[in-house]
Amino acid sequence: MKNTEIYKRLYKDYSKKYLNKIILSAFFSILVAGSTSSIAWLLDPAIKKIFIEKDQSLIFIIPLLIILAFATKGLSLYFAKATMIGVGESIKKKLQSDMVNTLISSDTQIIDKKHSGKFISNLTYDVMHITNLLSNAILTLFKDSLTLIGLLIVMFSQNWKLALISIIMIPLASISAKTLGKRIGKVTTEAQEKSGFLTTYLVELFKNHKLIKIFQKEEFEKERANKHLLELKEKNQKIQTVFIRLSPIMEILTGIMIAILIFYSGKLINNSELDINNFFSFLAAMMLAYQPVRSLSTLNMILNAGLSAASRILPIIDQKSFIKDKVDTEPLKILNSDIEFKDVNFSYDEDEGKTLNSVNIEFKGGKMTSLVGHSGSGKSTILNLIPRFYDPQSGNIIIDNQSIYETTIKSLRKEISLVSQETTLFDDTIKNNIGYANQQSTDAEIYEAAKLSFCEDFINKLPNKYETLIGENGVRLSGGEKQRLSIARAMMKKGSIILLDEATSSLDSETENKIQEALKILTRNKTTIVIAHRLSTILNSDNIYVIDSGKVVDSGRHDDLINKSKLYKSFYEKQIQK
Repeated sequence: MKNTEIYKRLYKDYSKKYLNKIILSAFFSILVAGSTSSIAWLLDPAIKKIFIEKDQSLIFIIPLLIILAFATKGLSLYFAKATMIGVGESIKKKLQSDMVNTLISSDTQIIDKKHSGKFISNLTYDVMHITNLLSNAILTLFKDSLTLIGLLIVMFSQNWKLALISIIMIPLASISAKTLGKRIGKVTTEAQEKSGFLTTYLVELFKNHKLIKIFQKEEFEKERANKHLLELKEKNQKIQTVFIRLSPIMEILTGIMIAILIFYSGKLINNSELDINNFFSFLAAMMLAYQPVRSLSTLNMILNAGLSAASRILPIIDQKSFIKDKVDTEPLKILNSDIEFKDVNFSYDEDEGKTLNSVNIEFKGGKMTSLVGHSGSGKSTILNLIPRFYDPQSGNIIIDNQSIYETTIKSLRKEISLVSQETTLFDDTIKNNIGYANQQSTDAEIYEAAKLSFCEDFINKLPNKYETLIGENGVRLSGGEKQRLSIARAMMKKGSIILLDEATSSLDSETENKIQEALKILTRNKTTIVIAHRLSTILNSDNIYVIDSGKVVDSGRHDDLINKSKLYKSFYEKQIQK
């Protein structure tokens, strides 16, 4: 994306809405410029009338005018900055909201390709630079350019020859800033990458803290953390160093300029071409012009940093989902909840082999069907295709004679409940976690689901019972307790299709027996698809498919498969021996 396109996009989608506030800030910037210029101009009559001509009539008026000028400048500067702070924070919120909304709606495959830490870095580090571009840079442009123009008018009104010499500093500073601006864009990109690596590492660090302790890797992780922090520190230090490189350049230029002006002014004063009052007024204006020239010089670096960040953020916001409704699709109409896979082929990556190869499966409505196979055989992939977390490269999935690709995704997912071996809970109360599936549910319905999933026994032992906060991903609960909560949540949805991916893997034998009874209630008259390594949990399935290397190699009930499927018999015998 070209810089001009980025500017247009940022203005259209983020700045345009706040144009009235930006104009208000520009108005206050005019007052800042006018008051700053008047301070320099007032030195002319102050020196001439009060000190040279000794006119006592202005001894009170001019100081009062100077106080008024400083007060106007201070208040106007405050209101200009406060207005743009509001604009900047609003734009920041809109950017983050757009990015979060896109990520929430994005395809599972898009989210899986990038670590969550990188997205968090985009959401914080990059958004900060774009906000600086759209708020601080705009304020700097208005305030300092207008102030510089006002001061130049004062300088030219005092002596045009000296003014012409002074403005040589502006293009020299601009050339330096342009060179540094290109450098800042590159360094900002490098810093963002390091920030992404650090955030990614921290997410992994907190998630795996028990693993670190059990393997006694604290010192190793401290070294790794220090390495990430050192790399980020060096990049941020480089950014700040590039930003302040302009300071010595500006100081040297200003020093040379003042020396030349004093030398030349001395000649003009001796030749009676310049009065002393005009010189001091001019010198004050030039000294005051130093700050806006310096700010405008750094503007190019802020722009480059913001553009660099925008080039990373906007593609994320613009990311299109491939899994979406077709035009004029109809809601799914559930009759028997029969599900059929027809010649389904799927691969997570085109460069890799097929995960599913011409899969043909029927899941009878109201029945329990189980999938058995080695890890990586494609069982979980089959489950993931039903709610359209992924779409196959070819083939069709049909529910009650309706292609799921010809019906709305919302109506499809409304009918599906999922309980996975990777239990996912929110850092919220037990009540809210159970009720997440149906936020219109009553307390009585939540209590009933908890009772049927055998959560009541441990919930009632907690100090705040259903209002107990369970911590990040249920860290305050045992594995079995978390799994039972997820089953209770699935019960709340009351979907006609139940997907159970190792749903009882985290439970002890006693709890597993209770859960099996609860699952009978949950799955009664519903299409249930079960994945389980523990074959004892699926012995009563109405049908079992044996999956191997992405293909269906056999099917039937348990007793049939024991006699005709060597692979299934091998699974069963190994578990019996255990």
